[in-house]
Amino acid sequence: MTTILPNPTSTTTIPPITTTTSPAAATAASTAANNTEIASNFTTFLQLLTTQLQNQDPLSPMDTNQFTQQLVEFAGVEQQMQTNSTLSTLVSLQQSTQTTQALSLVGANVVVNGTTAQLANSQATWMLNSTQPATATVTITAPNGQTAFSTTSAINSGAQPFTWNGVGNDGTTWPAGNYTLTATAVSASGQTVPITTQVEGKVNSVDLTQTPPVLVIGGQNYTINDIQQIIAPSQ
Repeated sequence: MTTILPNPTSTTTIPPITTTTSPAAATAASTAANNTEIASNFTTFLQLLTTQLQNQDPLSPMDTNQFTQQLVEFAGVEQQMQTNSTLSTLVSLQQSTQTTQALSLVGANVVVNGTTAQLANSQATWMLNSTQPATATVTITAPNGQTAFSTTSAINSGAQPFTWNGVGNDGTTWPAGNYTLTATAVSASGQTVPITTQVEGKVNSVDLTQTPPVLVIGGQNYTINDIQQIIAPSQ
């Protein structure tokens, strides 16, 4: 496949990161309030039970099965609340880890699963992954839905770059923006060959108000799970 050599990478100014109260903090506060309430109710129950036992009629004592069952039920609820509190702590720790990972990626060049790449400085690049050699038909769609470019060419097995210089089939130079690539392929025997698409871009910012945090790459939103590769900066 013929590709167009990339131009030197331009310098990108990274915008500041803004944060708000996370859902984890709200959940932790709610759990703490519930624990306080159940603890208060349990204490009240024990006080009432003790008072009732102290003042029961010796000739007609209380049914021990009844208050024992109530005691077991309260203990079960308390144990469940403690389990929920532990789980909330684990979730909070996981979210903190994701936040730290996301923040460390700001400014990094990464490869993510996706079909939309940013055309800048007359260059947009995708990675095409094929399970076997095939003939691929590639179509690039502009932000307004128009077909900006299309081509058919041979591709190899594995990952390979596809770079577009922003010039349409009719010679039109398309403006900078986000362009979407779709690709279909067939083998030499005419069988459909699956193709997956990835894009490379710089992590411009991180939205910490979302769970998990959202990475903004070339104007598109991705999660950490979408990242397939982190590219080391050139020396």
